[in-house]
Amino acid sequence: MDAQNSGKLNHLLAELGDTRLVSSRWLRAHGYSNSLVARYVSSGWLVSPARGVYMRRGGRLQWDGVVRSLQIGEGMPLHVGGHFALALQGHEHYLRLGDAGVITLYGPQQPPGWLGKLSLELRFEYQGKGPLDLQVVPVTAEVSEKALSEAGLAWHSAAPGTDALVCSTPERAMLELCDSVSDAAGVYEVDALMQAMTTLRPQRVGLLLRCCRSIKAKRLFLALADRHRHAWLAHVSLEDVDLGRGKRALVPGGRLHPTYQITLPGDLDEHLA
Repeated sequence: MDAQNSGKLNHLLAELGDTRLVSSRWLRAHGYSNSLVARYVSSGWLVSPARGVYMRRGGRLQWDGVVRSLQIGEGMPLHVGGHFALALQGHEHYLRLGDAGVITLYGPQQPPGWLGKLSLELRFEYQGKGPLDLQVVPVTAEVSEKALSEAGLAWHSAAPGTDALVCSTPERAMLELCDSVSDAAGVYEVDALMQAMTTLRPQRVGLLLRCCRSIKAKRLFLALADRHRHAWLAHVSLEDVDLGRGKRALVPGGRLHPTYQITLPGDLDEHLA
């Protein structure tokens, strides 16, 4: 291998580290031709865990490395949200069996097809844009915490010593989860999570409610916060928050919340730990 190609290989291996992946698209954009990549594979420097994506031989295929690769490497405006963001932040014991094994990704751009073909214990589930109508924040290593915070996002490490990922804050994750509820079992789960949400920030809650398109998500969020009498709820401004009109029958035969006009299961207390 000539000096130029040797230098390109060393640069690529340093870029990859232990857990990062790069797509064929990224490699072409950075001057690595298909034939050169094929040589790296045949020489044992790179392996392909799924068609169209590569990592260094001996690297570790980990879900957080995959997400970091999508966010920082591929420049995709995706974030970890909903129930998996809450699990990352210590609430996994409130989730339904199996939910903690599904990584929920949100964003305006669908992830690449190779994401679902990786051999990982956890699986990825793309949830689309989610219920919030907010300006897309470019996910780069240089993005400011203020820009993320204004969108209900934050850097969060999956484990000590690992690279941080962009995830929903608890306020945003709860609204994303409320939007996904379609049955009584989902309400039980969100209710148990809401019981633990004693430290949500009212200013951020108000901002996200104003930017939320889902009437169901807003009403369910507020009804459950009211049910658990969280102190922060009294400080949430509902000015300019569109809660729609009429009653919402989320659960057939449920009990109508008198303020937020959405039906909740009558046996919620029986499902709390």
